[in-house]
Amino acid sequence: MKNSIPILIGLTGGIGSGKSTVAKIFEILGIPVYYADDRAKSLMNENQELIAEITNAFGSESYLPSGQINRTYLAETVFSHPAKVSTINGLVHPAVAQDFKTWAMAQKSTYVLKEAALIFETGGHQKLDAVINVSSPLRIRISRVLIRDPQRTEDQINQIINQQMPDEKKNELADFVIKNVANKLLIPQVLKIHEQLKSRLQ
Repeated sequence: MKNSIPILIGLTGGIGSGKSTVAKIFEILGIPVYYADDRAKSLMNENQELIAEITNAFGSESYLPSGQINRTYLAETVFSHPAKVSTINGLVHPAVAQDFKTWAMAQKSTYVLKEAALIFETGGHQKLDAVINVSSPLRIRISRVLIRDPQRTEDQINQIINQQMPDEKKNELADFVIKNVANKLLIPQVLKIHEQLKSRLQ
């Protein structure tokens, strides 16, 4: 009997690397993409078990009176402390992993993508069949984020980068690497990987 779960491919890259742009190209090719970071935000507002765990770990201030996650509070009290970041990741990532599995089983494609900033860092690659890393020079990534997220400071961006695995290490661990640099077009790189994945599945 054929397994109903499609091949699971991770798509990762440091902040500002352009992985969301790469994901959109795969979507144009008809490949379903699960945006893990977006789903994590939704689950933090909707999953009652996760809400209770976050409240127990970080206090009632973690949520606004409206019931929505208090991003300002968490940014100030959690995301600037590595130990607390590990704690919240330990709560959120298992919930996302289960949500992704449920989503993947509902897809009809031969393979699906899980787009996430942290895949190798969380050990998530062990539950995937292959991983694509989108690689881009650090200074270009920082300038992209400053333009995209004007509310962030360069110090805040560097804090996020410091919590992520270095690009060089991700490139070593990845099954496929997409170079998002000025002298390389993204679409031909995506098409090449798409064809390789299709031929692997055949």
